[in-house]
Amino acid sequence: MSKKIKVVVIGAGHLGRFHARILSQHQAYDLVAVVDPSAPTRLSVAREVETESCESVDDIPEIDSIDAAIIATPTKYHFEISEDLLNRNVHLLVEKPLALNLSQADALVRIADSKNRILQVGHIERFNPALQKVYQQVERPNFMDARRHGGYSFRSTDIGVVLDLMIHDVDIVLSLMKAKPIRIDAVGACVVGPHEDIAVARLVFDGGCVANLSASRVSEQMERRTQIWGPQYFVNVDYMEGLTSFTRPTDAFRGGQIDPNDLCADEKKKAQERFFSDWLRSETFTAESCNALDDELTDFATAINTGQKVRVDGSAGRDAVAVCEQILERMVHHVWDGATRGDHAQQLPHPATIRVPSANDNAGGARRRAG
Repeated sequence: MSKKIKVVVIGAGHLGRFHARILSQHQAYDLVAVVDPSAPTRLSVAREVETESCESVDDIPEIDSIDAAIIATPTKYHFEISEDLLNRNVHLLVEKPLALNLSQADALVRIADSKNRILQVGHIERFNPALQKVYQQVERPNFMDARRHGGYSFRSTDIGVVLDLMIHDVDIVLSLMKAKPIRIDAVGACVVGPHEDIAVARLVFDGGCVANLSASRVSEQMERRTQIWGPQYFVNVDYMEGLTSFTRPTDAFRGGQIDPNDLCADEKKKAQERFFSDWLRSETFTAESCNALDDELTDFATAINTGQKVRVDGSAGRDAVAVCEQILERMVHHVWDGATRGDHAQQLPHPATIRVPSANDNAGGARRRAG
């Protein structure tokens, strides 16, 4: 058995606590410390999992002996902390999004490659068992529709809904398409602010595939689902219920043995009743119970110990950030009724406005955003 991986958790908030709990019980890891500038927060988590607490990375005991770190801070700190730790030759699992913008994401991928360090990104939906049947059976689809709606959590307020929620579905679409979109359209609006809280995007890929994405963090009704259409199938993934259903035409329908134009009125009535047995057939799979975060951390440990590629590496995280940045740019340039076209800030329906970054924004620290 490989020696235990000495790991630290940077950020003791909502996600950091979950990471710390699992790492403290995981046979592959030795949880050395929990790091957070807030004393009450870090002490609460450290006491629960019986480990050290530190105010900053520099306070970690024997920092040079640390093998790996989990970055679960607010997104605005991802780049600075990750850059520092990669340069210390530490393997990283960075919660999504990898960084605030493409420039930062590219830099982290380059550093990780140059240091030969694992850079994993916490797109945890890739470990959702409801998706595994999709990856096994679905090839390049024709059309996808993803909806990710929920209430306001008062977390991740340093970013908008695109980098907070929609990025999950961006990553899933990119992983299924194995390509980058050639055209993107998007609109968004603020409700709580200062960033966008509602977003709708349309991604078009070479070959004609279209993916519609909708995300909201101000919805009364929770919804997490993806629907996929292909030449001979329809797939519905319900993440909340853990159900994946595949609907395909029957052999008789596909072979042309059933023709709706040949049916009389009585036959059509019977066909309506038996449509989903004689014409289309559905098969539903219930996802196996699992802890996706535990699976993600196990994937990270396996990569560190064996060199095996992680399921979601830095490049995949970088690609998701790149598409999200384009979505935010399209939101900025969308023209509402009564607005003037151009590269100036457009007015969204009250109470929201979209901010266009100025030329003086720091390319390394700023990001194009709505809100």
